[in-house]
Amino acid sequence: MKKIIRFSLSIIIIVVFIYFIYLLIPQKVYYASDFGIEVISSSIDYDQDGIDDYMDIMLGARKDAINHPKYDSSYVSGGYPSDDVGVCADVIWRAFQNAGYILKDMIDEDTYNYPNDYFVNGDRRDTNIDFRRVRNLKVFFDKYAESKTLDIKKIEEWQPGDIVIFGQNYTHIGIISDKRNKKGIPYLIHNAGQLKREEDALEKWMHKRTIVGHYRWNGGYYDSIR
Repeated sequence: MKKIIRFSLSIIIIVVFIYFIYLLIPQKVYYASDFGIEVISSSIDYDQDGIDDYMDIMLGARKDAINHPKYDSSYVSGGYPSDDVGVCADVIWRAFQNAGYILKDMIDEDTYNYPNDYFVNGDRRDTNIDFRRVRNLKVFFDKYAESKTLDIKKIEEWQPGDIVIFGQNYTHIGIISDKRNKKGIPYLIHNAGQLKREEDALEKWMHKRTIVGHYRWNGGYYDSIR
């Protein structure tokens, strides 16, 4: 029995070692130009920093990936977690903040004005957490962002700064990178507690939880309230 346990532990150690070696080996990265794909720029530069919204959102997500906050889903009084912690939804508001948008304020206002769009089965508004719930982000982006294809084989329709939601119960969310794999499928910037936060994972997550939303932000929320 002890021999079996030792053997099993040895196998686990070897597998973990190989996995970490794989992570350390630089992977060849491709870009849209390698596939003749035009990178689409937004006509909006909301924070007027000279960088269009799509790129600003993507760069904001990348900043969060580089910061590598510890995965922590604890409830935070006041809403915002500290910079060193976060979950998948925190990547989104931080990415939007980089483009000048305060996603929490937009979500709070919309849940106040249209609670029936967001809350079912006795759920109530909670401004400390509503903007960090993927299901609420799904409702918000369904209403105010441009819906795009769910087919990752249509590689030209996946652009940097796009938002993608996974799972029939809306369990995960991320931002599309400008990096791509050898098939042209873009990298995903997200936080699931993994070592690499910007990674070739879109296809893996599609098979794991199914893509249920793909959006492009065009400032639709502010258009709706003008």
